Amino acid sequence: MEEVKRDIVKQLRVNERIMAKEVRLVGEKGEQLGIMPVIQAREMARKQSLDLVEVAPSSAPPVCRLLDYGKFKYEQAKKEQLAKKSQKLSLLREIRLRPKIGIHDFEAKARTARKLITAGDKVKITLMFRGRESTHPELGWKVLQRMVESLNDISYLERKPVMEGRRMNIIVAPGTPKVKPKEETKKEPKSETKKEIKAETKKETKEEPKEAQHAET
Repeated sequence: MEEVKRDIVKQLRVNERIMAKEVRLVGEKGEQLGIMPVIQAREMARKQSLDLVEVAPSSAPPVCRLLDYGKFKYEQAKKEQLAKKSQKLSLLREIRLRPKIGIHDFEAKARTARKLITAGDKVKITLMFRGRESTHPELGWKVLQRMVESLNDISYLERKPVMEGRRMNIIVAPGTPKVKPKEETKKEPKSETKKEIKAETKKETKEEPKEAQHAET
């Protein structure tokens, strides 16, 4: 898309290059100035120290605008640069570990992961098992947890561990995890109400024997 935009800017006809005999003219501030001969439009541009730029050549008649063409091209180039920055894609990189990885190798892998995350990329951390190592996946998960903890200041665990054959992998992404709002806990009855309930039950138990005595008499 950016290359197409550059081509459009290059292909615009300006001043004497405009071939149409009649044009629909738009002023510098966007005001409609009507349909007129191209010679008259060029003269208006010259008097205002502006350029006559053909912005819609396929219209009938072609639409031209009065503007500073040099400034226009500069602004277009600036917009393209901003578009490039905003369109930066986040890539998924991969780092591979072993369950029995040494401290120095682990630290080197952690530094590499940190560089990738700082650059804005997601990192897939794959732990590879050999032979009977796959019968103890908890050992591999401990290594992955260490890696996640070493990067938790700049990243968060986006995907939990997945076992694929003899490989266990996770994905960590730049940033911090979204904290879910805490659910409201149901309030327990106050201690006073509990005491009142207990007191009432005691009264009932005391009154029962009296009623039994009246019945005997």
